[in-house]
Parts: sequence; structure tokens; C-alpha cells
Amino acid sequence: MSLNLAHFLEMSAETVPDRTAVILDEYRFTYAEVNAFAKRVANVLVDKGIEKGDKVAIMIPNTPHFPMVYYGILNAGATVVPVNVLLKAHEIQYYLEDSDAKVFVVWRGFYDEAVRAFDETDTCHHLLVVSTAEDVESPPEGEMLMPLLLGASHEFDLIETMPDDTAVILYTSGTTGHPKGAELTHFNMFFNAYYTKEKIIQSGGEDVILAVLPLFHSFGQTCILNAGLMAGSTITMVPQFDTERVLKVIERDRVTVIALVPTMYAFLLNAADQHSCDLSSLRMAVSGASSLPVEIINRFKERFGVQILEGYGLSETSPVASFNVTDRPCKPGSIGLPIWGCEMRIMREDGSFAVAEEVGEIVIRGHNVMKAYYKKPVATAETIINGWLHTGDLGKFDADGYFYIVDRIKDIIIRGGMNIYPREVEEVLHGHPAVLEVAVVGIPDTLRGEEVKAYIALRDGHPASEAELQEYCVERLAKYKCPKEVEILASLPKGPTGKLLKRELRGLAAK
Repeated sequence: MSLNLAHFLEMSAETVPDRTAVILDEYRFTYAEVNAFAKRVANVLVDKGIEKGDKVAIMIPNTPHFPMVYYGILNAGATVVPVNVLLKAHEIQYYLEDSDAKVFVVWRGFYDEAVRAFDETDTCHHLLVVSTAEDVESPPEGEMLMPLLLGASHEFDLIETMPDDTAVILYTSGTTGHPKGAELTHFNMFFNAYYTKEKIIQSGGEDVILAVLPLFHSFGQTCILNAGLMAGSTITMVPQFDTERVLKVIERDRVTVIALVPTMYAFLLNAADQHSCDLSSLRMAVSGASSLPVEIINRFKERFGVQILEGYGLSETSPVASFNVTDRPCKPGSIGLPIWGCEMRIMREDGSFAVAEEVGEIVIRGHNVMKAYYKKPVATAETIINGWLHTGDLGKFDADGYFYIVDRIKDIIIRGGMNIYPREVEEVLHGHPAVLEVAVVGIPDTLRGEEVKAYIALRDGHPASEAELQEYCVERLAKYKCPKEVEILASLPKGPTGKLLKRELRGLAAK
């Protein structure tokens, strides 16, 4: 039996062709138009030599171009490799090379960093630049996509793919400091979006869904883009989170469903207290990516009369693994119940399963678990053991089966819903000639959950200021990964084997 995720856009285009599919301020595109542009993209890609199973990287913000290109790639039977739009050139280069991307589709606003990466990559053969219709100036390298689309046919016979074929490769932080590409199949992505549509946000044609979560991220991609278009809903896009703009868009477009990370809810509440805004259209609010403080849940319900439903998942689980749902009691502070067909257990260190209220590692198996890490069999075998995906998160469940996050085994820092692996930041700082030792840890932050802090010991005779070291990071890392704080110490604490003791540094930060 064949299955292609793009088929569900086709179905919506056939059923409700004239309904508005996506909005970006004054721009509106119907389902028929989005689907037709996706077909044009597929034709362009085939003309560029793309075949079934090839990889196509995209670096596009939340604009109508994202779904057009995303579903166009899937139409062609190729695999989508979404690239974080905040990355710098050497980070982008890693994505392109590791994924074996043959074509790179990039938004004009990210061109400078993207072309530097493209020039250093031997495997990627074509750079297609996306811009608004008003921007007709050709870049020095690459081809403008819009003229190619206008010259392509809007008819394309969707390439047949199998449920277990890879639809998307989502990059996630790894233990080596380099991101790993989680291979998610057409069935992974389809069923996770279908369940979200049916059981969590319960979306339909009358809904208007806010897309301010980045669509390159698994949360936004599954719970907003795929679930929304599968349901025939309207998606109103905000390319970058800005509190006042989000409030205005919700009011203007009568948004009914929002999906945000905890940081965004905190900013939204604080701004709503200062501005008069009509958010009475809201009926559903969901949260994920990091723990949501109970205080925010209670304040939001009191202010807007809407219960925020909290869930949990990873890029490796497509991403939804558990959620609070409307047909069961909602427990603030809990990540809810496992979704249908997904098993979640708490595993002890000896590999046995824990009982209620006992803390252990959350492990997952089911239809939502990734196929593998792309080209990384060892990392895959270390993560999926006897069929169970090891999350690296410590949790527990109560007598009713609701799960709770307690802590993380891994050192990953989650800042405003974005994963940051300390090793990656440490490797960059080690490149500075004055740095002898460095340890990066997460420190608590009320609005963003965590912030990045770097503790550094300098080489003798090599002075450097904290500001200089921060600027060094800004030039080489995406802004969200850069340390908010840098503290220089005479030496860093170590254990008897010489291993850096990050727990002592976290304690120092807490003081």
C-alpha cells in the first residue's frame, strides 16, 4: 500500500479548493492555489534531476512558500530536509553535507549565510532562491525560484511512495555535539498529524490556526502545518514571534487554535495585561517543547477562559508522544497520557520497568518512532534498544497513568523550546586562542525556561574579556545558541578522573 504525505493536501484541494489555506497579512492563498504551486515545485525539481528518495534542503520562514515547497518536494517523491533559519554558514553546511542534499531552496533573506554554505558543499548541486513577487533582482549565485515556477506546469502526477519511505529528515542535537538527522517516514508524519487533528486540537474547516512556531521544527510542522491542512483549516502565518504582532493577528483573523512554547505564552500574558485585545475567538491552546509552569496555565485560563493542553515529544517521535486531551481530565504540570498506539514506560537503570511514582528514564515505542538516524547506525543502536527509544528524560507516572517530566539525563539545554547541545557551543569557544577550558550549562530563566551560560578558564598570558568571548560566539553560532552569560574562572572544577563537574557549575550558577 502506497502512502505520500502530500496526498492529503491534494485531498483538501479537491474537497475545498476555494477555501483559504494560508494567510500572511494581506496575502491569501486558497487550497487549490497552494496545491498548484506545490505541483509546479515538483516539476521544477524533476527538471533539476531530482528523483525519488533524493534529499532537498529548505531554509524558509513561516510564509506561504514553506508549504508550497515542502509539499512540492514530497510530490516529487523526495525527502524534505528543513534547515533552522537561525543557523550560520558552517552550521548550514553540516546540514547539507550530512543529509546528502542535492538541491537547496533558501529564502532570499537568508541568502548570505546560505550561499557561503552552498559554496563549500560538493554534494549540493542547485541553489534555488525564494523571494516575494516584487523582488526580481537575481542573486549572484543560484536561480530565482519564482520565474521557474511561473514557467512550470501546475499538473504533476504525485510520485508513489511507501509508508516506510523517508518523508522528512529532522535534525536534532546529539551526544557528539553535531546534530543527527532523524528519518521520519510518511506514515510517522501522517499518523502523528492525523492524531493531532482528530484527538488533540480537533481541527476542522472552520478553524483558523496560528503558525508562529517555526515550521522547520517538528512541533510546528506536524501540529500546525500537516494537521491544519489535512483538516482543511486556515493557517495564518507569523514569520517571527513578536508579541504585539501575534496579538493583532489573533484578533484580526479570529484565530481559534494556537500552539506555542511556554516562553511565548509568558510574553503573551504579559503583553495582554498592557494592551486591549479581543482574543475571544480562541477555543484551543496547546503547548510543548519544554515544561510549562502551572502558574502560566492558571493565568491563561483566568485571563482568556482557555485551558492550555500540555504535551510531550521529540523530533525522533514525529514529535507527539503524549498529551492532555479534552475527553480526559487535564492535569496541569503533567505531559498527559500516551497517544493511541504509542507506549510510554519508565525504565530503571537495570532495564526493568518502574511502577507508579518511581522516577526513571522515559522510553517510547510505537508508530511515531523514527526509522533511524540518517547514516548513523551506531547512534541509532544507542538510542533505540530492543525497540524502545531512550529519550534521555527522567520522568514518572501517577496512578491514573499521567506522565510527568522530572529532569533530563542529557545535558541538552532547552531555551524557549529550542534544543541547544552544550558540546556544540563548547567546541566553538575552544576555537578561541585564549580559551583553555570551557563548560557550558543551562541556567534557569523565568521566560525562556533556560539560558546558556559558559564557564571559561583562560590560557596563561592570553587575556580575553567576557564580552569578547560572547562576540566570538555571535559570529559563529545561531543567536539562540550564544551564551547569555560568560564567567571567567581561574580553573574549572573536575572530578578524580579529570572530568569537568558540570553539576558543581550549575550549583554555582544557582547561587
